[in-house]
Amino acid sequence: MPTTLPMPIEFRLPEGWRPARPQGFETENVAFAALHPQPDTGFAANITIDGEIPPDADTLGNLANESVDRLRQVADSVVVAHRREVGSADAPALTQRLTFSTVIDGVRRDLVQSQVYLSLSDIEDSHKRAVIRLSLTATAAQHDAVLGDFQDFVRTVRPDTGEGV
Repeated sequence: MPTTLPMPIEFRLPEGWRPARPQGFETENVAFAALHPQPDTGFAANITIDGEIPPDADTLGNLANESVDRLRQVADSVVVAHRREVGSADAPALTQRLTFSTVIDGVRRDLVQSQVYLSLSDIEDSHKRAVIRLSLTATAAQHDAVLGDFQDFVRTVRPDTGEGV
């Protein structure tokens, strides 16, 4: 069942990407999903969005580690290929790239997942923070070709003030 985000956000999908029903994804807790228009050997690259209000003491690194642990429950050979803290003290963020292998519809696939964790302050109460996770999952062969689209997408994500863009 899809979930709602802990705070409203706005974003713009890259050209050609189309919204998908989160119910079709293996993971629960997905608030939004989009698919790339050109699958690679039957697997469509996808962007997903989820989020939570973490305990105050939780760091973005801890949340990223939890994601790795959850992925290891359903995939083989999960490797953190890259991790970096980015952003500022007021708007911290973390990026990580995971490589893994899993069976989807009876076919073993080597996949890459790029994740971005954004720590956003509530517009009405700056002491409350939510963490929004943006993920791109693609085949190892297609990942680099769609990464630019994902980066463009990430740049458009911001809290929804209700004022429109």
